[in-house]
Amino acid sequence: MDFLPLILIIFVFYFFMIRPQLKKQKEQKKFRESLAKGDKIVTIGGVHGKISEIKETTAVIEIASNIKVTVEKSAIAADFASNEPLKSTK
Repeated sequence: MDFLPLILIIFVFYFFMIRPQLKKQKEQKKFRESLAKGDKIVTIGGVHGKISEIKETTAVIEIASNIKVTVEKSAIAADFASNEPLKSTK
């Protein structure tokens, strides 16, 4: 009976903190894998652009006419076309 509060705390941490974070990571990974040439995106730094080339871990985005920037895929935060960031699991 002494371990019941400890077990309850672990249960609460798992279902309210750990599980939602794992779900969010899976959604982010799926989003980044689905990126394609021509998609309009926003980076975590706030740079808006259109993907002109996709590599394994990086993407080349065009931010203005003839101005291209290489960014890590992990730095891409949202799809600009839908203008929505990834859904939060709160």
